[in-house]
Amino acid sequence: MIFKSPYLLNCSKYSFIKYYFLIHDEIKLLFQKYLRMKSNLLRLACFSLLFSLLYSCNTKEESIAPVEESDPTLFTLLPSEETGISFINKVQNSKEFNIFKYRNFYNGGGVAIGDINNDGLSDVFLTGNMEPNKLYLNKGDLKFEDISDAAGIAGNKPWSTGVVMADINNDGLLDIYVSNAGNMEGNNHDNDLFINNGNGTFTERAHEFNLAETGFSTHASFFDYDKDGDLDAYILNNSNIPVSSLGYAEQRDVRAQDWEGVPKIFRGVGDMLLRNDNGKFVDVSEKAGIYGSLIGFGLGVMVVDINNDLYPDIYVSNDFYERDYLYINNQDGTFSEEVQKWTNHLSLSAMGVDMADINNDGLTDIFITDMLPEPDQRVKSVMEFEGYNVFKLKQSKDFHQQYIQNTLQLNNGNGSFSEIAYYSGVEATDWSWSGLLFDMDNDGLKDIYITNGINHDLTDLDFVDFFANEIIQKMALTGRKESIDSIINKMPVTPLPNYAYRNNGDITFSNYNKQWGFEIPSRSNGSAYGDLDNDGDLDLVVNNVNMETFVYRNNSETESSNNYIKLKFEGSDGNRFGIGTIARLYYPNNIIDQTLMPSRGFQSSVDYPMTIGLGTTTILDSVRIIWPNDVTVKLTNVKANQSITFVQDEAEEIYKIKKENKTTILNQIENKTLLTHKENNYMDFDNEGLISRSLAEEGPGLTVGDVNGDGNDDIFIGGGKEQSGALYLHTGDGILSKPIIKYFEKEALLEDTAASFFDSDNDGDLDLMVGTGGNEIGMQGNYGIRLYINDGKGNFTLSTNKLSTTNTNVAVIAPSDFDDDGDIDVFVGSRSVVGTYGINPDHLFLLNNGDGTFTNVTERSAYDLKDAGMITDAKWLDMDGDGKKDLVTVSDWGSPKIYKNSGRRLSDSKSSLDSLNGWWGAVQGYDLDNDGDQDLILGNMGSNVHYKPLPGQPMKMWVNDFDNDGTIEQITTQNYNGGDYPLHQKKELTSQILALKKKNIKASDYAKRTIDELFPKNVLENTILKQASISESVIAINDGNGNYTIKILPPQVQFSCICGIQCLDVNKDGNLDLVMAGNNFEFKPQYSRLDANYGNVLLGDGKLGFKWQNYSDSGFFIRNEVKHIEVIKDKKGNEFIIAAINSDTPKLYRLNEK
Repeated sequence: MIFKSPYLLNCSKYSFIKYYFLIHDEIKLLFQKYLRMKSNLLRLACFSLLFSLLYSCNTKEESIAPVEESDPTLFTLLPSEETGISFINKVQNSKEFNIFKYRNFYNGGGVAIGDINNDGLSDVFLTGNMEPNKLYLNKGDLKFEDISDAAGIAGNKPWSTGVVMADINNDGLLDIYVSNAGNMEGNNHDNDLFINNGNGTFTERAHEFNLAETGFSTHASFFDYDKDGDLDAYILNNSNIPVSSLGYAEQRDVRAQDWEGVPKIFRGVGDMLLRNDNGKFVDVSEKAGIYGSLIGFGLGVMVVDINNDLYPDIYVSNDFYERDYLYINNQDGTFSEEVQKWTNHLSLSAMGVDMADINNDGLTDIFITDMLPEPDQRVKSVMEFEGYNVFKLKQSKDFHQQYIQNTLQLNNGNGSFSEIAYYSGVEATDWSWSGLLFDMDNDGLKDIYITNGINHDLTDLDFVDFFANEIIQKMALTGRKESIDSIINKMPVTPLPNYAYRNNGDITFSNYNKQWGFEIPSRSNGSAYGDLDNDGDLDLVVNNVNMETFVYRNNSETESSNNYIKLKFEGSDGNRFGIGTIARLYYPNNIIDQTLMPSRGFQSSVDYPMTIGLGTTTILDSVRIIWPNDVTVKLTNVKANQSITFVQDEAEEIYKIKKENKTTILNQIENKTLLTHKENNYMDFDNEGLISRSLAEEGPGLTVGDVNGDGNDDIFIGGGKEQSGALYLHTGDGILSKPIIKYFEKEALLEDTAASFFDSDNDGDLDLMVGTGGNEIGMQGNYGIRLYINDGKGNFTLSTNKLSTTNTNVAVIAPSDFDDDGDIDVFVGSRSVVGTYGINPDHLFLLNNGDGTFTNVTERSAYDLKDAGMITDAKWLDMDGDGKKDLVTVSDWGSPKIYKNSGRRLSDSKSSLDSLNGWWGAVQGYDLDNDGDQDLILGNMGSNVHYKPLPGQPMKMWVNDFDNDGTIEQITTQNYNGGDYPLHQKKELTSQILALKKKNIKASDYAKRTIDELFPKNVLENTILKQASISESVIAINDGNGNYTIKILPPQVQFSCICGIQCLDVNKDGNLDLVMAGNNFEFKPQYSRLDANYGNVLLGDGKLGFKWQNYSDSGFFIRNEVKHIEVIKDKKGNEFIIAAINSDTPKLYRLNEK
């Protein structure tokens, strides 16, 4: 992570100025991980200079403070005096080797658990960085004996990292494979293979098996990738080259040893796939399609069959700018890297990885750790996020979308994942290493245990901003070199407790640190689980830096009445411990799917027997075992609380994958005539530095209707800037004409964000009104509406009649005969004022004069619309049953509004929805409960977002010219501890409001200040204040008299924002169903993005219950940003759904074919 720059050696007190130019890029990337700073590079260059001149250091080891007696917890931390495990992974900086010469200096050691002597008790191995490795023999009752010296496993390498136990020589005894690294000059970092001699001793034989010379290794995983019956190996390496010297190089196809101009010490060999050929491991990496580039900074590797084809796939988590790798096994000895095909975004500083099924649907999910802190105040004290420009640069260089956050990839079962860490509540656990998915409380659900901590809080912004500058200035003036002691002693030290998340059974997790006994602050790295005392629950061992190893006893057998089952495996010759074996446990509404794969988490290896919690279940319907060679056995009516040993040679049946050709609710119609929408490049954030998301990608607009009178609905889809909109004539059965653009080519410069077909001139055919929008400063003079007149045959001409405009970002065009005079009037809702987010835009209410011309009657007939806010959607619906359609609007940072139609004017009609402030994006109205009135379906941002309101704790946006410089700023706050705290980073806010910068507030002070403490009362009193109290998408049941009952839609709907809604009976059971879609990508990097929803089909039961359908059942799957969806029909009654997608080709689906 941090390296010592070769350019900074022997710098004098003045020479750092000239060296600045040499290390500009290096500093920028160096501190991307540690400091997350992208400006003031000279200061940071000097900061690196400071540490390159340090000489000596004393690192204090810490003892574990005694824990006061309290209520019993699920886990008990056992003292070393009781367990006999007293190992401390001491890491001490020195002149020759320190954190500034080796960036992985604080990555810590690993843990392996396994029964090395086959006595039925699991033993423990711990790797040391500067300490000898340790092996502890389990003597029973959680007491261990240190046999390291006698066993001969201490190792003679200076820096051990990961460890895995596996039977490498196929003798039925677990051997120990230790990865080694470190970049000290002359360092022998060959990996070690300790072969088990069967008598309590081991012999190092890595060279004999060709497993020694493997680069700067982090970890390894042994598995049978080619299904030939023996164990192959994946060696995970971490590139040793200074990150910034790469300059975001995307040369992942160039193997590390082939990079030109790179010193040999930095080359390494990249990741390696080694095939076992009769006991010799042969490098087949390049032939197999495994990347081995210098840009690979591997910190985690996990092997599981991710696509359920019975062949093991490989996931590699990469630190720094390189994206992770997901290698799909091609079943022919090669792999295809498909992480971008399967995922929409990843962790940026990806650390450890584990894969397991978190929701018992039989599909494997993925959890990756990163370094985002949890408390808001700590985020603002230690974090600087990647700039949007850098993010887009990396995206353009094929590094995918990466964000600083833990990621939880939920397997959708169709070759895709939905990243839901924010929804699940597991996104932020600070500087995290190991993340393990296992059932900690035996309730039948996988929980999450996360280790975290760094020996010194190097990201502390106060230290960087103030103390570092002070030292640099002192050195520059005096020429004296500061000792590392004086520096490190003043560097912040913030040990944090590790995290334990309890699985709530609804795809969310709750922090159970206190209830489960994980409250001790530490600096923890590798961790592993196993049933160390054979009592039917999983105990835990954690390797710490400069602290004693944690040994936690699991008390599930006494603290709960949950059941368990233990599965043991005896594999065939070549793989005697059955690595890769799959166990599937079936009981009502649950499928527990678990793979025997010891290498998990970070640098660690878990125990071989599977100890699986069952909750209250006492009898399993069945247990199926699938061995690596596809032979299988199935047991039925299996009792809980027992141990079962499965023997591969006793299995005879071959497991066959069932191929189902299911009928889906919707079927996509392949249509090559639909044009791909092309969004132009424009960056809002250059002009509005405090907004969280771009407003420049609101198109394309979409509308449907029969324009040529043939009984088939036709389609208009708007174009992007400098792209023509297109009309598609529908000839029936989903067959569309080639795009007709000739009517719209002259207006191609405009970005079409809204559209609507309606009869504007009362001639019996549908005309077309198109709205123009965006957020591009200088273009607002072109923003507005235009009208195309239909000649009755589907030919259109641009009307020359002048239409009123507001020169704002048009969001919606909603036509309706407001005054019942026989012609169609129009409401035009605006999304935003161009370049000034947060100010309420003007909207238009146009009265049809009966001849195709319109009069702006907004002031006269719809005065209340001035407070409608930043409207995103609108519908005309009769909400009070008086026979007149009222106007219903939804808005960003606002509430759903109902404007009652009296026949003469629209007036704000107060309702219980007025308090439902949110980030609404869509509205639709139907009678969902069959009581004769209109209910509402309201699309919101969802719950899978970084910042969201909580009950009684609304988020707020404060809009004002806070420093009287003529520029409007938007400050967003979150509410906690009784105050409203800005969520912006200090640098972000002070760069926009210079008056704050002049106050020279420390980051830690800023982090604690509410907005009331940052600005005077008179400024805040004159501020526009908007709120959001709910982020979920809901249905609002009309109870009459302006009262509505709110019901939150299912979890999968909340994975992303909703921008389009349709309500219809998709399965013809007489009940209304919902079809919804959305996503929004263009956020600043610190907010991640909304991409976890691929479309929703929810089947209604007629009783206000809506059940989400998985993608393999619904057939509705759209990966990108859906802006609108509409239903179209043909003259035979067939129904279709068309989706307009930003920067993508529209998609057409068939349903209910008649």
